[in-house]
Amino acid sequence: MDLDLRKLRYFVAVADHRHFGRAAEQLYITQPVLSRQVRAFEQELECALLVRTTRSVELTAAGKQLYEEAQGILAAVAASVRRVHDIDHGVQRLVVAFSPGLHVSDAIRAFTLRHPHVETDVVPARWWEPDAPIRDGRAQVGYLRRPFDDSGLHTIPIGHEPRVACMPATHPLSDRGELTSADLADEVRLDTPTRRASSLEEKFERIASGHGIVLVPLSVARSYSRPDLAHLPVTDVPELETCLVTLAGRRETLLRDFQEIATSTLRRT
Repeated sequence: MDLDLRKLRYFVAVADHRHFGRAAEQLYITQPVLSRQVRAFEQELECALLVRTTRSVELTAAGKQLYEEAQGILAAVAASVRRVHDIDHGVQRLVVAFSPGLHVSDAIRAFTLRHPHVETDVVPARWWEPDAPIRDGRAQVGYLRRPFDDSGLHTIPIGHEPRVACMPATHPLSDRGELTSADLADEVRLDTPTRRASSLEEKFERIASGHGIVLVPLSVARSYSRPDLAHLPVTDVPELETCLVTLAGRRETLLRDFQEIATSTLRRT
């Protein structure tokens, strides 16, 4: 079957708001029209996406999966349309993806000094699939943190980053200077695949609420610092590698120039 992007956008709006009325207002359509379109979408997919009650709207397991997939689908479509417009208007653009906590701005500024005519943009890479913006075309290059599947990709190592344990500030371990993996053996971990949160903000909110702990890169801990959380170094866990990533085989001059500039700039910083 062909995926109806309009209906997909309608579904995403409902999933965002968990409410048909508010989603309809955002989309500038009536609530009955929105409801019919989403039901038609479910019929086309032959699965239920939403659980509707008189007071709430929740996602089914299939709905959660589609909502997650839809972020990349809609972003990739938007990126494709933008590339078409750029070519039509003679615009050169370089889009850089970045993993949470990693800062690529110094490299972009250095690149812009050499190529002031090139427009640059950035796109965040979701922590559980950092290579997705490179593979689906939303970005030409990424400043990413492993682990990710590097098949079909060209990577340039940049550096390494330690991980810290993030926990509530009231946790019994929070006043320790440093920890080991053994100290965390009996803790509920929120960084396992079965406990994936939709965003880092959600993950940290759950941690602050006492639902568990998580190991995060040091730069992420610094970027999301808050008084109700504590971050402690864990001495015996391996560091994570950071790297520049492109699709293998890409040889554009601008892309090579950015790789050269970014490699030098990011390794210094």
